[in-house]
Amino acid sequence: MHRHAVVAAVLFALAAAALDTFGEEVNVYSARHYDTDLALYDRFEETTGIKVNLIEGNSDGLIERIRNEGEFSPADMLITVDAGRLWRAHAQRVFQPVESALLNERIPAHLREPGGHWFGLSKRARVIVYNKAAGRPEGVARYEDLARESLRGKVCMRSSGNIYNLSLLGSLIEHHGEPAAEAWAQGVVANFHRQPQGNDTAQLRAVAAGECGVSIANTYYIGRLLGSQSGDDRAVALGLGVLFPNQADRGTHVNISGAGVARHAPHADNAVRFLEYLTGDFAQRLFAEGNNEYPVVGAAAGPVAELGDFKEDAVNASVFGANQALAVKVFDRAGWK
Repeated sequence: MHRHAVVAAVLFALAAAALDTFGEEVNVYSARHYDTDLALYDRFEETTGIKVNLIEGNSDGLIERIRNEGEFSPADMLITVDAGRLWRAHAQRVFQPVESALLNERIPAHLREPGGHWFGLSKRARVIVYNKAAGRPEGVARYEDLARESLRGKVCMRSSGNIYNLSLLGSLIEHHGEPAAEAWAQGVVANFHRQPQGNDTAQLRAVAAGECGVSIANTYYIGRLLGSQSGDDRAVALGLGVLFPNQADRGTHVNISGAGVARHAPHADNAVRFLEYLTGDFAQRLFAEGNNEYPVVGAAAGPVAELGDFKEDAVNASVFGANQALAVKVFDRAGWK
């Protein structure tokens, strides 16, 4: 080839590479809606030159959208909350498996799908709460204890259809089997002060007000109240006793926010790079603090750190989804509406 032609070819290749780099992007479908997440995306763009295109929605809507888009979907990554929803997305073939030594090193095995289809990025614990002024209910130290006869008429809960309760029951089914899990659910129903209603915050307010003796809630709801600018909210949090269940045996049930690379991701390498970035120290702090959660890498910070350290259940989070359909049937048979 003539020398000038070689030079021209090299220059063209360099220009094409530069254009490709300049135009690199990653399309993120996210069910998380926090300003801190936007700061994460901005930092990723600044440090990598990869533009983050964000599409927001609710979890089920985004999963359905990706499925409907099929092989032409622009989605590179789905970020959502609760292992049950991550499992649901995986079951509907939304994700592709990811091989990353960095992700496997940083994220504990029980907080990621065994085949690499999704990875936990922040976590929350589902704890027992009681009225601090009334004192800790005698003999209550485990989830199983919520079915004790001594709690008749004292338990408030949210509905059985809530994903957090489904995941908790899914873990109990995994540990004890279906018959024992159903007996537990029946015992809790027998202890109801009222029919299930409201979200986790409603349960916290009812317990703090003395309407209910005991309930369960995700720690980030308590963190929100502790960190609130409202004196009334902080008073609710300070009126609660918080008990991390099952510390003498398997540990407290934890759930996650997490993400996976979309099955037909047009920028899969960038999506993996973004996933790895989200496990770094800066990203973990912001990702967790955006919703008062715990990071999956590093120590707790913010209001939830005030709740103290705890031992967590190391059962793989994927079982929460795998047992979800059975959990629905168990709740229904137990009369937990």
